[in-house]
Amino acid sequence: MSNFLTQTIYGVSDGAILALAALGFVLIYKSTGVINFAQGEFLLIGAYTVYAAFVVFQLPLLLAVVLGVLFAIVLGVLIERLILRPLIGESAISVIMVTIGLAAVLKAVAQLFFGTRAVSQPALLPRTTIELAGATFPLNRILVIVIAAVVLTLFTLFFQRSRHGIAMRAVADDQQAALTLGISVRRIFAMAWALAAVSALIGGVLLGDVTEVSSRLTTFGLLVFPVVILGGLDSVPGTIVGGLVIGLSGQYVSSYWDPGLAQIAPYLLLVAILLVRPYGLFGETRIERV
Repeated sequence: MSNFLTQTIYGVSDGAILALAALGFVLIYKSTGVINFAQGEFLLIGAYTVYAAFVVFQLPLLLAVVLGVLFAIVLGVLIERLILRPLIGESAISVIMVTIGLAAVLKAVAQLFFGTRAVSQPALLPRTTIELAGATFPLNRILVIVIAAVVLTLFTLFFQRSRHGIAMRAVADDQQAALTLGISVRRIFAMAWALAAVSALIGGVLLGDVTEVSSRLTTFGLLVFPVVILGGLDSVPGTIVGGLVIGLSGQYVSSYWDPGLAQIAPYLLLVAILLVRPYGLFGETRIERV
């Protein structure tokens, strides 16, 4: 029982980080229709940005995080303005190839400045352990769950209550109708990329703190794709459920079966669910009439 509880905490914390990364993916897809294959690299850039501000330039942690968020916003806006906006009207495969190239460029830039080995970073969250129901696990894993829950709640309130959040939802539902209401669709596109970069930065910082800051963060970022497909490409609640399902399945398979099989377990689970729910657990079913 204690091992089960420990693996559950680890799985939920991994799933919470995946939900943060997948949230950015869904924001971009809902608002712009672009499938962003560079979302895993956003995790990497986010972790290295805060590392550079906190360790290299020795800024206070809070200031380092604030600067990291500002950098993520600028990066997201620049990518949308300079790379994606000129591709409006081009074929979907062209946009996909550009995001794949963007992923390679972001990873290469990170390796150019920081190398390929893991960098040493002081603990951002407490490393003490706590006991619960006979199980022992690090406190930082609990804090990761709490921080991710707070961030996801704030994003939800932003979408439901704020003027810009409602505008993003309007653009996601119908761009032409949003234009007639005076909503700047191009501004919403830029905002979607900026928020996606911010959510990935938070996820990357948390992931780097509980594991390591290295280029291997992009491997974890690949799990974003089964998360968003499982939850539904256009569903924000689906990212949370998909993240938890993928995070828990990986931990359970690794602990109770085979660690090697845990690498492909999320994809096997994805295939099994899609056989029953082709649009994901929370995806919107589309019916096209010819």
